[in-house]
Amino acid sequence: MFRRLALVVAVLGLVAAACGGDGSESTDATGDDVPASSTTVDGASADGLVATDGDIVEVHYVGTLDDGSQFDSSRDRGAPFTFTVGAGDVIAGFDEAVRSGQVGDVTVVRIEPDDAYGEWSEENVIEVPFNPDQGDVEVGDEVFLTNGQPAVVLDVTSETVTLDANHPLAGEALTFEIEILSITRG
Repeated sequence: MFRRLALVVAVLGLVAAACGGDGSESTDATGDDVPASSTTVDGASADGLVATDGDIVEVHYVGTLDDGSQFDSSRDRGAPFTFTVGAGDVIAGFDEAVRSGQVGDVTVVRIEPDDAYGEWSEENVIEVPFNPDQGDVEVGDEVFLTNGQPAVVLDVTSETVTLDANHPLAGEALTFEIEILSITRG
């Protein structure tokens, strides 16, 4: 009897170890090991975890303008987008749209320019001296300023080049459909 009880206890111990063991690691939605200090929730195991600052979220999104034209889509690229909530990785309105969301939530949010790429500003239109040694530039070309910021060539004369350093979506309200696929708490 004692041998049979010991065998049952040993088998139960092996089963417990195989099903999660000591809790030192778990797996995420892809089957990869995740440290015990992280909790990953995917669509199959959502337990009410809500996205908060510091969480890593994986989302699919489609972004459109007020005229209905699409300017970006993770779905079209076939790859979800991952970022850390509250870390400044995304525009403020996008961060706010996922904050307090749960896995499986699909949200449609319209983000005003102030919480997106800001208003278009005449201050971001600059005129620089034309330098023929820098190569040919034409109206519509994208160039990079010395700080790495992109700008679009608006006008070229023999003496100056006029550049628009506003973000291409400056002044636009952006609408996003966002689906939260997973939340990883660090």
